[in-house]
Amino acid sequence: MSHEQINQYLSNWTERESTAEAMIPLIGRLYRKNNVVTSVYGRAIINQSVIDIIRAHRFVRQVEDSELSVCDTLPILEAMDKLDLGRAHIDIGKLAVKFKEEGGDLTDFLQREIGPVIGQYAAQSEEDANNDTKDVVLYGFGRIGRLLARILIEKAGGGNNLRLRAIVVRQGGAENDLEKRASLLRRDSVHGPFDGTISVDEKESALIANGNYIKVIYSDGPDKVDYTQYGINNAIVVDNTGKWRDEAGLGLHLKSRGVSRVILTAPGKGDIKNIVYGINNDWITDDDKILSAASCTTNAITPVLKAIEDEYGIEDGHVETVHSYTNDQNLIDNYHKGSRRGRSAALNMVITETGAAKAVAKALPVLKGKLTGNAIRVPTPNVSMAILNLNLKKEVDVEGVNEYLREMALHSELQKQIDFVNSPEVVSTDFVGSRHAGIVDAQATIASGKRLILYVWYDNEFGYSAQVIRVVNQMAGVNYPIFPKRARD
Repeated sequence: MSHEQINQYLSNWTERESTAEAMIPLIGRLYRKNNVVTSVYGRAIINQSVIDIIRAHRFVRQVEDSELSVCDTLPILEAMDKLDLGRAHIDIGKLAVKFKEEGGDLTDFLQREIGPVIGQYAAQSEEDANNDTKDVVLYGFGRIGRLLARILIEKAGGGNNLRLRAIVVRQGGAENDLEKRASLLRRDSVHGPFDGTISVDEKESALIANGNYIKVIYSDGPDKVDYTQYGINNAIVVDNTGKWRDEAGLGLHLKSRGVSRVILTAPGKGDIKNIVYGINNDWITDDDKILSAASCTTNAITPVLKAIEDEYGIEDGHVETVHSYTNDQNLIDNYHKGSRRGRSAALNMVITETGAAKAVAKALPVLKGKLTGNAIRVPTPNVSMAILNLNLKKEVDVEGVNEYLREMALHSELQKQIDFVNSPEVVSTDFVGSRHAGIVDAQATIASGKRLILYVWYDNEFGYSAQVIRVVNQMAGVNYPIFPKRARD
C-alpha cells in the first residue's frame, strides 16, 4: 500500500471528526430550543462526543446493508435547524438512509417525513416553560433510584419535561450523609462517572446536579412528607424501594400533600396495573393514581414475545433468566429468608424463582398460562439474559425470524423496546447502558420446525430505568411524536 493510500485513511477520519464537530451545536440547539431529541438508529446523540457520534453512525453497518456517514446526516440537521420544529424524537440516521435511497429535494423529503412538526415551534418564557414541567419525586435512592436520577437530570435540558424536584430517603446516620448520597450519584462502579457536575448544599439539604436543584428529604414513611412546603405540587412519586407493592401501601404516598400519582419500580400486587411501555401503556388513564412498571425481566421479554406472537403465534414456552446478582443477595454466606439466596452471590450461580413469565400475561393477556419460568442468579453485577424457548404455531427458520426481528427493532412501534445485534463476539458488558428493554442476539437464535429459541440480553438496571421514565412521561402528559413513522419499503 502506498503512502498516499495510508494517509488517505487518516484524512478521511479527520474529515469525519470535523463534520461531527459541526453537528454538535446543531444537535444541542435543536434539543434546547425546539425540544427535538435526535438519534441515529436509536442511539441518542445529544450531549455526545465527536467519537460517540461517529460510533453511532458506524453501528448502522451492523443492521443495514449500507454504510452511513456523518456527511450524510449533517445536511439533515442543517435543514431541520431552519424549520422551526416542534417537540419530537427524530432519527436522523433513518432519515438519511431513506433520503439516499429516494433522492430528490431535501426540503421536500423532510416535509413528507416530519411535516407534522415543521413550523410548530412556540417560543416560551422561562416562567412559562417551568410551569409546563412536571414535578417528580424519587422515593428511595438505590440502584434504580440513582439511574432514574441520572436520566431525569440528563433530559431536563430540553425544557417542558419532567423535573426531578426531590429525593426521599431514610436518615443514614452518618454526619456526612448528604455527601455520601452525592458520591453514590457521582460515581458508579458499573455505569461509570456521572456526566456533569454535582455539588452539595448542606444548609438547605440539597444536591445541585447540572443546574438541577434537588431537595433531599429525610422521612421514615411515605405518608409523612408535606411536599408543598418545598414548592412541589401534583408530583409523580416514583417508589423504587420495593417495600410497598400493593394499593394499600403505595396509597400512603397519596396522603402526603403535593402528590398526585405514584409509580412502582417493581411488579405490583392485586389490581395494580403492571405497565410495560410499548406493550400496554395505552391502558393508562387519567384516573389511574397508582401504577407499576413491572420488572426488568418482564420489560425485557414482553416486547419480543409480542413480536413473535403477532407474526408466528405462540403455543407455549419456557423462559430461563440468567440474571446478575442484586442487593437482595448476600456477598458471603449468611441467613436469608429465601431459598438458596443466603449463599454468596459473588461465588455461586444460584437457582431462584422468577415471576416474570407469569407476569407477562398481565401486560399481554394472550399469553396467559402459556409460559413457565425460572432464574439463575450469576456472579456479575449487571446485564442479564433471557432465554425464550418457544413452541410456535408456524414453522420458522433462523434467517427469517432474525430478519423479522431486525425489522421490528429498526422500523416498528417497538423500536425503543427491542434492539438487535448480529455479532459473534458480543458479551454481557457490551450492553451496559443500553436503553432498550431487550436486545435480540441474532447469532444465538435457534430454529427448527415450530421450535424457536431466542437469546435476549438486557441491562436490568439502565434499560429498565429507561422504560420507567417512558411510563412517567406518559403519566405526566409529556409525549413526543417519533419520526420517521413509516417503515422503508
